[in-house]
Amino acid sequence: MPGVRDESDGRAPGLSTPRRTSRKIMVGSVPVGGDAPVSVQSMTTTLTADVNATLQQIAELTASGCQIVRVAVPSQDDADALPAIARKSPIPVIADIHFQPKYVFAAIDAGCAAVRVNPGNIKKFDDKVGEIARAATDAGVPIRIGVNAGSLDKRLLEKHGKATPEALVESALWECSLFEEHGFRDIKISVKHNDPVVMIDAYRRLAAACDYPLHLGVTEAGPAFQGTIKSAVAFGALLAEGIGDTIRVSLSAPPVEEVKVGQAILESLGLRKRGLEIVSCPSCGRAQVDVYTLAEQVTAGLKDFPVPLRVAVMGCVVNGPGEAREADLGVASGNGKGQIFVKGEVVKTVPESQIVETLIEEAMRIADEMGIEIGEDGSVSGPGADVIVT
Repeated sequence: MPGVRDESDGRAPGLSTPRRTSRKIMVGSVPVGGDAPVSVQSMTTTLTADVNATLQQIAELTASGCQIVRVAVPSQDDADALPAIARKSPIPVIADIHFQPKYVFAAIDAGCAAVRVNPGNIKKFDDKVGEIARAATDAGVPIRIGVNAGSLDKRLLEKHGKATPEALVESALWECSLFEEHGFRDIKISVKHNDPVVMIDAYRRLAAACDYPLHLGVTEAGPAFQGTIKSAVAFGALLAEGIGDTIRVSLSAPPVEEVKVGQAILESLGLRKRGLEIVSCPSCGRAQVDVYTLAEQVTAGLKDFPVPLRVAVMGCVVNGPGEAREADLGVASGNGKGQIFVKGEVVKTVPESQIVETLIEEAMRIADEMGIEIGEDGSVSGPGADVIVT
């Protein structure tokens, strides 16, 4: 089908740089690193101790395409909730641990798929690393060493003056060395900063210095719009260079929005089979139709459409026919009517008032031809359903 890309080597045909070779670890059932596809993560915003609320949010994240979820464990009540959450969660759960070594052991005993620790506030962990390594090895639980610019070790801040790329990388590799002394290398690393330029530099340095899988993140990226831009810029630069094995978009927004943005970034680079994609022109003086309204109506009409289609909504005769022809489904509008294209061919011309309903009808017909049955509740079945993005 046009536009659906092969993920077999983790690289889209348009990206010339091969994926960085990293060691593969297993976060529960999800492979990370090596030849595994880049995965999308998020973090719950509920109180972890509220098991029902946390599981509900995890279910929502799973439905939106999240593959791995992190939960905060700042208190004993949160640690006590981990067994039920880890057991009932449909996706692997990572326990986020700061300051208290005892919660690392609690998370491992609870059956969490991985544990995240922060070298910046890990001093109390130093004499526990050997014990943690043994427990994690016995349980088959990987450790994410998560360095954050906002909580960098004071010794490194004094040495480097601020949270520089060099300081972030030094912190991560120092902590790795403590685990390596005990033969533990089931590690994933992140070196997050709120400045995409610093963050990109840090990950490039880290990628050159080790073969551990890397989790990408711009920490405290900001509200939805700003955070999306920052994350897209940083992730796009690194992933295009083959750097990055998992991603988490950090937004001051509901976590489901983080997942949506993360998936869109991967889709735009061809690192994930795309879902529905609307291609629409920005409009200009040549437009003979209200492109903004038309694109919004088509987007609303195909909301949650489960089939991976590229739909072009164009408003003039200059670029319209070409863009519509290149899409799976499209319309070139003008003079009160629209030419409907399906896989490069004009199938009909309809009045402007019928464009939206016609595009929806043709989308349903394409799904039917692909052997995909779409239920009234949006469920999919049929022999062609394996192309659906999950």
